[in-house]
Amino acid sequence: MYYRTHHLDSDPLPFTRSTRVLLGLVAAGFFMQTLDSTIVNTALPAMAHSLHESPLRMQSVVIAYSLTLALLIPASGWLADRFGTRSTYVTALLLFVLGSALCAAAPTLSLLVAARVLQGIGGAMLLPVGRLAVLRSVPRPQYLQAMSVVTIPGLVGPLIGPTLGGWLSEYSSWHWIFLINIPIGLLGATATFRFMPQSRPAGLERFDVGGFAMIAVAMVSISLALDGVSELHFQLSVVMLLFVVGLAALSAYWLHAAQWARPLFAPALFRIPTFGIGLLGNLFARIGAGSVPFLLPLMLQVGLGYTPAHAGVMLIPTAAAGIIVRWFVVPLVAAWGYRRVLVVNTALLGVCIVGLGLISAGQPPWVRIVQLALFGAINSVQFTVMNTLTLKDLTPALASSGNSLLSTVQMSSMSFGVAGAAALLTSFTQLLEATRPESLLRGFHATFLTVGLITTASAWIFGQLSGEVRGRGETEESVVVPPP
Repeated sequence: MYYRTHHLDSDPLPFTRSTRVLLGLVAAGFFMQTLDSTIVNTALPAMAHSLHESPLRMQSVVIAYSLTLALLIPASGWLADRFGTRSTYVTALLLFVLGSALCAAAPTLSLLVAARVLQGIGGAMLLPVGRLAVLRSVPRPQYLQAMSVVTIPGLVGPLIGPTLGGWLSEYSSWHWIFLINIPIGLLGATATFRFMPQSRPAGLERFDVGGFAMIAVAMVSISLALDGVSELHFQLSVVMLLFVVGLAALSAYWLHAAQWARPLFAPALFRIPTFGIGLLGNLFARIGAGSVPFLLPLMLQVGLGYTPAHAGVMLIPTAAAGIIVRWFVVPLVAAWGYRRVLVVNTALLGVCIVGLGLISAGQPPWVRIVQLALFGAINSVQFTVMNTLTLKDLTPALASSGNSLLSTVQMSSMSFGVAGAAALLTSFTQLLEATRPESLLRGFHATFLTVGLITTASAWIFGQLSGEVRGRGETEESVVVPPP
């Protein structure tokens, strides 16, 4: 669900005590989910050392979590309807806690990846089910204000995640990255059981199991194909076969959805031009931008010799600038329109990513800080405007399906971005025969250059928008901004 960033009512509506507790529970769940999406990145070299793995082969720890989120998000609403919001939310928290404990105890990379999958199963249900609980419990006039309260902690998670992950890795142990979730999750599960209503609709629609299976096969196959180049060392024939299976599953879903009465994602969504263009733009722009949180901490530590804590601190300007600039998105879109903003901003985003590949040991620290802050600001504008464009013209009947599909594409594109960037990094380091930090740095530079060019090329997608897409009669106050 999305919310206005222009302003809220100057006379805020009061919440009851039970509503405040409910909002706190949902906000805590959203915070845990977004924190765990970023806290791991800075700790990957420390994890690799502890598990006797190469730091360049740790991307599966990130991919396993984000891909599981992408797979389970479409099913979360149905599960809440089937078992009730309270039961589903408590189960999600307990699964998240169990997955976190197993991550901390994992003695090998394979077991760590398996535990991250379990953690992702719980994390996938936290925000959608929590948002549904708020929708069913809060009066409609208070809903926008309630959701703005819920989403603020989700913006804080990525801000402190890399720094906290680096600090824990350097001054304590990477295991605490996961252990800190246990008391928070158990406390949240106890409070949820006591305070969250057990809402459940009278009628339960049939879940599109076949469509869900096809989408799952497609995403897993494509992700394995990308990851197979770098970490799994698949033969080229196996990689090509996985790509074919993934594309075949997507095609099969398209045929299935055209005939199924209530498909997982309605084909009618793609008859809305802004949704189709926004969704494709999200996919390809996020593949480039989504690889940066994985590549950058790795380059700073492996290529430039930063400590985990130092690398985490260097990422603060990125997150801080991203939060600040969100307040300027509404007047920017109102003045320039979606097409111009997205074409120009996507190109600038690609240029910023290429610029990150120019970071070197002799560069003054203030230059790096400016680079990272600029990337964070432009990246925030990109995600915010893309999301708004994608959702803005959906009818009430298609809003739930469209929002679910957007969330799935966002998480899967992040997974594809990390897998693709890792494959590129492996290929470039092998091509350059990079073994020392100085030569490894050249591999990172080539990877950033390639990823940046891919991002810049995706500006062409937004160029297909009509120049009047800003909206007939759309004003600054009517531009809405969804969570990232």
